[in-house]
Amino acid sequence: MNYLWGFMILVGVLYGAINGTLPEVTEAAVNSAKEAVALAITMTGVMAFWMGMMKIAECSGIVKAAVKKMRPVLTFLFPDIPDDHPANHYIAVNMIANMLGLGWAATPAGLKAMQQLQELHIARLKAAGKNIQKYSGNATKEMCTFLIINISSLQLIPMNIVAYRSQYGSVHPAAVVGPGLAATIISTATAVIFCRIVSRRRTD
Repeated sequence: MNYLWGFMILVGVLYGAINGTLPEVTEAAVNSAKEAVALAITMTGVMAFWMGMMKIAECSGIVKAAVKKMRPVLTFLFPDIPDDHPANHYIAVNMIANMLGLGWAATPAGLKAMQQLQELHIARLKAAGKNIQKYSGNATKEMCTFLIINISSLQLIPMNIVAYRSQYGSVHPAAVVGPGLAATIISTATAVIFCRIVSRRRTD
């Protein structure tokens, strides 16, 4: 990726030098740097606010209550995960954060969920008497389902996009909420259907 960006910058500078527009290229680079810093400050504020809200919700028991409410959904999506397994909690937290458009808050929970799913996978291998070193690197059905649902990412409030649009002077920065919700509902529904079909084929 570094090579790609370096190549693009080099081509831009060379093109500006050949066409005599190097001052414009320099000005654009300076302006872009200013915009990047301003955007970073804006996103840091948004991120700090919603991370704080998530922490308050977690400490006050709201997240725990939401996890319980999501139990039927988790049972439908991950029927082979025991109800009392820690993976359920992290999967639910990840899904809640994604619904709010908080990708940065969803990532730690997603990593924890994958870690718990890996431990569950190893425990199953031990119980079945299989070679752990040979099969522990294989992605389980639950891992694949969680990854696909996480990528499809149903979003009720796309905070990142709203913040970007607000930063760049959009008159109605929240106008993307409706189209974004419709698009992510379709993508998540497609992901769930795909996972169910593949799971049945593997079972058969």
